[in-house]
Amino acid sequence: MLRTQLRGTGTALITPFQPDFQVDYTALESLIEYVIKGGVEYVVTLGTTGEPATLSKEEKTAVLKFTLNKVNGRVPVVVGVGGNNTAELIHELKTLPLAGAAAVLSTSPYYSRPSQEGIFQHYKALAEASPLPLLLYNVPSRTGSNVTAATTLRLAKEVPNIIGIKEASGILVQCLHILRDKPKDFLVISGDDHFALPLIACGGDGVISVAANAFPAKFSALIRLALKGDFSGASTLLLELTEGIDLMFAENNPAGVKAFLATYKVIQNYMRLPVVPVSAPIMQAIEAYAPTVAS
Repeated sequence: MLRTQLRGTGTALITPFQPDFQVDYTALESLIEYVIKGGVEYVVTLGTTGEPATLSKEEKTAVLKFTLNKVNGRVPVVVGVGGNNTAELIHELKTLPLAGAAAVLSTSPYYSRPSQEGIFQHYKALAEASPLPLLLYNVPSRTGSNVTAATTLRLAKEVPNIIGIKEASGILVQCLHILRDKPKDFLVISGDDHFALPLIACGGDGVISVAANAFPAKFSALIRLALKGDFSGASTLLLELTEGIDLMFAENNPAGVKAFLATYKVIQNYMRLPVVPVSAPIMQAIEAYAPTVAS
């Protein structure tokens, strides 16, 4: 069932802030409505794009409750619970109000750079503690270590509560090994907007997207075309959005996507340090490009 629910486009929701840097719940509600009306298949709250590293435990709980309430079962909600303190994450999994969510997404431990055995044991412990199915998240450019295909497949085959991976390594050969050898129902989801189409062409299940915050209609249409095998139509849309995706990641995530959303008047353009807004030249380029692909 989750393979069907989490197939397609998931939006990695940003966390909007007010000028005083408090969470902007009015803007968060607007964003939720914007992406659901745009046609995304599910949303991810408290993922790394949502700046959870600068949210307090109380804020994380409040954002999660608010999101579940406003989504109200219209699409599945995946919850980000990741970090490099395994024991603390187990505590979060046991205390966060996860009822009503579909799954947990957990980035591999950052900075610590554990061995592959350490990564395996970390995820095994989380999966055993989690009341929800667990998605792995491999993003070496941010964590400093890669979850290899061998480790992913070992987790997929040996730990029943692990149901898939968000793969953002950009290593096609690694992804091909996972797609070839994975259990039948194990989800392989792109964690990179540019990489989603080629991954689907090789058998992937969709994307957890940053760009779908700003372009939910066009990006989710692109992914649906790809999943139906219409790679010509999907490629046309991807090429149309490529400049926007490039601008979105030119300096920092989520600064780029927040700049787009501010241009579309969905949120205000604020983020917490150490993240800062995009530079004036990038903002000018975004303001010039954004009207061409508003969805």
